[in-house]
Amino acid sequence: MSKNQLDQKAQAWSALFSEPMSELVKRYTASVFFDQRLWEADIQGSLAHAEMLAAQGIISAADWADIQRGMAQIEAEIRAGAFQWQLDLEDVHLNIEARLTQLVGDAGKRLHTGRSRNDQVATDVRLWLRGEIDGLITLLQELQRALVAVARQNVEVILPGFTHLQVAQPVSFAHHLLAYVEMFARDEERLQDVRRRTNRLPLGSAALAGTTYPLDRERVARRLGMVDAAGHPQVCQNSLDGVSDRDFAIEFTAAASLCMVHISRLSEELILWMSQNFGFVQIADRFTTGSSIMPQKKNPDVPELARGKTGRVVGHLMGLITLMKGQPLAYNKDNQEDKEPLFDTVDTLRDTLRIFAEMIGGQVNPASGQKEGGLRVNAAAMEAAAQKGYATATDLADYLVKKGLPFRDAHETVAHAVKAASSHNCDLSELPLSVLQGFHPAIDKDVYACLSLRGSLEARNTLGGTAPAQVMAQIDRHAQRLG
Repeated sequence: MSKNQLDQKAQAWSALFSEPMSELVKRYTASVFFDQRLWEADIQGSLAHAEMLAAQGIISAADWADIQRGMAQIEAEIRAGAFQWQLDLEDVHLNIEARLTQLVGDAGKRLHTGRSRNDQVATDVRLWLRGEIDGLITLLQELQRALVAVARQNVEVILPGFTHLQVAQPVSFAHHLLAYVEMFARDEERLQDVRRRTNRLPLGSAALAGTTYPLDRERVARRLGMVDAAGHPQVCQNSLDGVSDRDFAIEFTAAASLCMVHISRLSEELILWMSQNFGFVQIADRFTTGSSIMPQKKNPDVPELARGKTGRVVGHLMGLITLMKGQPLAYNKDNQEDKEPLFDTVDTLRDTLRIFAEMIGGQVNPASGQKEGGLRVNAAAMEAAAQKGYATATDLADYLVKKGLPFRDAHETVAHAVKAASSHNCDLSELPLSVLQGFHPAIDKDVYACLSLRGSLEARNTLGGTAPAQVMAQIDRHAQRLG
């Protein structure tokens, strides 16, 4: 057999063509060096398909046994790093099928009965992504637990709350951290929702029109765990849509982008809080670097890089949306370009969540079994900063409203009081009662309780507020939810 014929024999469509693919085109179109990470899903899907073919009498029991034996050997080879991935075979699917045929002969050739690489790859990506989503949900929960643990230790710590990066009102530092717990809890919900739509079976759609073989697609779905909460098989209902749909990848990347945006917001605050101008927190040295020229520097590289990687993930989302926007039905080679951005999104989000959970919560010392490191809080610096910006001005306005003033009049009155305090370079709580009464006679000595940072905190004792009692209730709620 000539080299020409050998080259063509390595291709699934060889009989139609009179010349082999050029080396340049082969490299340009091949995906095996990035889609080989789908190997486990590919074997899993193939075994489910083969079992169904045997049950339907489409292949023999002997073929089914040979396929199982061959796939077990292939799995062992891949896990041992002994599997030879070949560029000539283009992708993970043909590499595995070719090796299976080497091992078991015609049974390997019969495996592809009733399916196409179009529905095969759509199934593989869904199976792979489903498993990755499960891992990401676990990591999101770990990060939330870390934040809740730090919050529990800092309920009474007073942080200046900001709007427009100006001191606005005092808040519990724990309350501030719990805002991120709420964000990450929504991210967890979104991933769970994406998982539900990802967990649907395209296999059996074949190339685009379905197949003439009597497949039992629901059997395959059950075997692969593609079922709803009640155990009903979830199968793509339209063969054209089944092979061409990448909504699940876009939806996942959108959820991942939003999660990274939340991480980026937290990163920005950590970067600000770590600076000498704030000095609110420190993170462990292992998450920072020094300067090559300035020996005094400790740079927050991890939060900064996470902030930068957010743009990378959002870029992948834009890439996937653009990839799909002009495609006619059904499958097109464009869809090969869905994998690298999807893979990188998963990798980036997974690594970021893992490192942030440790950076916030610390890590367990194997010798002591205790958690060490984690976010270190400078409560004194936070409280001192809260004193600088007239953070209790709104409390004085609320005080006057309770004395009978319309809020707009109270607002104007407090503005004059703040101006006076600023001219005397003191806090509102340091103004003498006689001076405060000059702004409004209804002000009495009980005003000083509401002008204190602690009093301001305690006063916001409504659901969702920053009063310590409310914050503790939220901490307990999250702890119970997270287990």
